[in-house]
Amino acid sequence: MKRRAWLQASLGLGGWGHLSSRAAASLHWKTHTFTGLGTTLSIRAAHVDAMKLEHALMAARAMVNHVEDHMSLFRSDSAVSQLNKDGELLYPHEDLLQILQMSQRIASRSQGAFDITVQPLWALYAQTQKQKRLPTPTEIHVVRQRVGWHNLYISARRIALIKSGMGITLNGIAQGYASDRVREVLKRHGVAHALINTGEWSSLGQAEEGRGWTLGIADPHQAARVLALVRLQGLCAATSADDQCSFSADRQHHHILNPATGYSPRDISSVTVIAKSCTQADALTKVLFVGGYDNALRLAQAWRVEALVVHKNGHWKTTPKLSQQLLG
Repeated sequence: MKRRAWLQASLGLGGWGHLSSRAAASLHWKTHTFTGLGTTLSIRAAHVDAMKLEHALMAARAMVNHVEDHMSLFRSDSAVSQLNKDGELLYPHEDLLQILQMSQRIASRSQGAFDITVQPLWALYAQTQKQKRLPTPTEIHVVRQRVGWHNLYISARRIALIKSGMGITLNGIAQGYASDRVREVLKRHGVAHALINTGEWSSLGQAEEGRGWTLGIADPHQAARVLALVRLQGLCAATSADDQCSFSADRQHHHILNPATGYSPRDISSVTVIAKSCTQADALTKVLFVGGYDNALRLAQAWRVEALVVHKNGHWKTTPKLSQQLLG
């Protein structure tokens, strides 16, 4: 899967805020880059104590490994992979239980627009892509019978796939969850300033020299072009786009699938959600995607998040509050 195309930068926009020049000068900064969750990850963080900063970054990486151990389909021995193989998982880790319960709440509220049991559909598209074709309507119809969040049994003792041939994927929420958990780890280690990229983005405090953490939202049609700049101000950002994992050259078929139809939404190229929780932002990019271009901003406001949505034709729009906060 392609890494989400953001321009990661502190662009010298804004002033010192609460961080004085003396305080900024006393900070040790370090960037830690590593692979995980199917992509390249990075953490840019600061601490007054260089050794404590190193410990914080190592603890953050350990947290990502923990998330992968339980939630990643990129690891064949993860808990989720084991669940898909065996059809059940006994005594799941509390973190896995938490993310599954959260996923089900979002599925219920979104009327199934977000559905972690969509994995069999994704697997069908991946299989037929290897055969240099798209799935037939009949194949999609058959596989759709194995999809449905209601058919996932969840308890502290046992997770079970009720229907034969089911499978789940947390790829649409685990990166955001990892970002939230890494932010918690850094804060516990005394880190007050950081930009966290686990495939989705979280921020703490400010960047070097007291500047605000600023991200550029990439144009899904032209990877080198930035549509808009947004200052995170302690918030989180997640993006889903049709150029991240496409099954057809025209990007009409890609990794965002509508569980109700088995096909990708037709009119959206990219959705970016800004929220307090990166877990929520990650999941809601799919809810808005499936909701369609005309309904996306209404859905964002109903969920009390900010969003930027790009149409297939290149036009884009944002929620009213976010439009006032964009830079440049």
